[in-house]
Amino acid sequence: MDLPSNTQAHLPVPSVQELAREPLDAVPSRYIRDDVDDPVSNPCNPSLQIPTVDMSRLLDAESQTDELHKLYSICRDWGAFQLVNHGVADELVKSMKEKIGDFFNFPLQEKKRYAQKEGSVEGYGQTFVTSEEQKLEWNDMLFIHALPIEDRNYSFWPERPQGFRETLDSYSGEVKRLAISLLEFMAKGLGLEVHEFSKHFNNGQCHVRMNYYPHCSQPQQVIGMAAHADISGITILLELDETQGLQIRKDGYWVPVEILSGAFLIFVGNIGMECRTQSRCK
Repeated sequence: MDLPSNTQAHLPVPSVQELAREPLDAVPSRYIRDDVDDPVSNPCNPSLQIPTVDMSRLLDAESQTDELHKLYSICRDWGAFQLVNHGVADELVKSMKEKIGDFFNFPLQEKKRYAQKEGSVEGYGQTFVTSEEQKLEWNDMLFIHALPIEDRNYSFWPERPQGFRETLDSYSGEVKRLAISLLEFMAKGLGLEVHEFSKHFNNGQCHVRMNYYPHCSQPQQVIGMAAHADISGITILLELDETQGLQIRKDGYWVPVEILSGAFLIFVGNIGMECRTQSRCK
C-alpha cells in the first residue's frame, strides 16, 4: 500500500515531549483543538463496548464456524475489535514495548538522529504538518517502513536501544503473518475463497508508527491524535501501557476503549473495507 502523495510533505515542529517537560502556564495555542469534536464532552453510551475476537477459536475446527460468524458481524457493524490469543509471543510483544519506551526516553538529540527529512513521512517527528497555522496533535512519533525488506531505509531505524532493529524486524514479520491470517478468516467469514483478500496484501507494505503521548496539565484542551479513519487494509494496534484515552466512534457515540491484557486492537482500514464491499457484490 502506497501512502497518498500529499502525505509526503511536512514541516518540522517542536518535540511535544520536550514541551511537556516545561512548566507551562497555558497550552500553546497551536495545540488547543477547538477545531474538532470534544470526545470527553460528547455523549457516551455505556452499553457500547468494543467486541472481542478469539484467534484460538478461529483456528479450532470445532469453534471456527461460530467465531467466523462473530467476526463477520463485528467487521460489518464495527470495523474494529480486540483480538485475544493472537499467537504473537508474549516475549516479543514485551520486548517491542520496552524498546519503544527506551527510545522515547532518550535525550532529544539522540532521537533527532532519526528525524524526518524533507519529502519523507518516515522518521522521528510529527506527520502531515503542512502549514505554520495548522493545529498540532499532542504527540511525538517514529514512523518506519518495515516491509517489504527492500523498502527499508535503515537510516531511520534506531541503533539504540540495543536490539531495537532486531526486535522490530521480528515483530513486523509476526504482525504481517497475523494480518494475512485475519484477512483469510475475514474472506472465509464472507463465504469467499480463503485468499480473496490476502492475495492483494502478501507483497504489500507494512508501516510501523510508534506514538508517544506526553502528560498534559490541561488534557481537555489537546488531542493526542485527531479523529480519523485508517487508509490501510488492516491496522494492528499495540498499546504500551494502561493509559486510557483511545475512543472509537460508533452509532453517533464515542466509545472508550479499555484494551484487554495481551490483546491487539484491530481496525479494518479504508482499503480493507473497500475490498470487503467489492467482494460482497460478486
